[in-house]
Amino acid sequence: MLQVCLNGARTRTECPVLPISPAELARAARAAVAAGAQDIHLHAKTPEGEDTLDPHIVAAAVTAVRAAVSNIPVGVTTGAWTLPDPAQRAAQIRSWTVLPDHASVNWHEDGADEVAAALLERGIGIEAGIYSGTRAAQRFLAWPRAHRVLRILAEVTDSDPRTAAATAAGLISELSPAAEAPLLLHGEGPASWPVLLMASSHDLYMRIGLEDVLHLPDGTAADDNASLVLAARDMIESAGTLGGTSTSPHQ
Repeated sequence: MLQVCLNGARTRTECPVLPISPAELARAARAAVAAGAQDIHLHAKTPEGEDTLDPHIVAAAVTAVRAAVSNIPVGVTTGAWTLPDPAQRAAQIRSWTVLPDHASVNWHEDGADEVAAALLERGIGIEAGIYSGTRAAQRFLAWPRAHRVLRILAEVTDSDPRTAAATAAGLISELSPAAEAPLLLHGEGPASWPVLLMASSHDLYMRIGLEDVLHLPDGTAADDNASLVLAARDMIESAGTLGGTSTSPHQ
C-alpha cells in the first residue's frame, strides 16, 4: 500500500505549493490518487496554515477529500503541536462531527494513550507513530491495547540517505514484538527515497508526499504530491512489488 501525505506541519514558506484549504487538499488528493496513491494522510489547517483538530476544520477537510476520492481511506494527524494538552486533544476528537478513517498518534508524545483511547471510542483507526531515536517503541509496546491499532507508522527521523536504511532496520527490529500489526515505513527529507525502496523490498506499506520530502529522487523540486507519487511508483515497480494492500483495522 502506498499512502500519500499531502501537507504535514509545513508552511507555505517552506513549500509554496503546499495544499492548505479543503479545496486544495481535495485537488491534491485527486491528483495523487490518479498517480497511484492508495491511502491519504493530511493535516487539517486553519486559513492561516496552522495545524488544528478543530471539529469544523477537520470536517471540512475530510469531507472535501472524500468527495474528491471516494473509496480511498482518509486520515489526519493528532500531533501534540496542534494542542499540547493531551486531554484537550482527546476532547477535540470526541467533538468531531465527521470522522476520518484513521488518525496518527505519536507515541513519543506525552498522553499518547489518552489520545488513542479517544480514537478507539469513536471507532477511528489508529496509526501508531513510532519515531526512531526515541522511546516510542517501548511505550507503545507497553500499551495494553497496542493490538487494536490499524497499523504502525514507523518514522525514520534519520534524514541522511547514507545511514537511514540502517536506522530503519533498527526501528523494524524494535517493533518486531508487534509483528501482527501492518507496518508502514517511511523516511524524511532526502532519506525518504532509500527508506521507501527498503520498505518496498521488505513488502511493507509505504508513504510519500510533501509532508516528508520536497524533492524528487534526482534532487529537483517536486511540482506537487502527484509527482512524488509517480516517482515512488516508478521506484516501487522497478523493485517489483507494491507492498501489502490490506487496510482493515485490528480491533
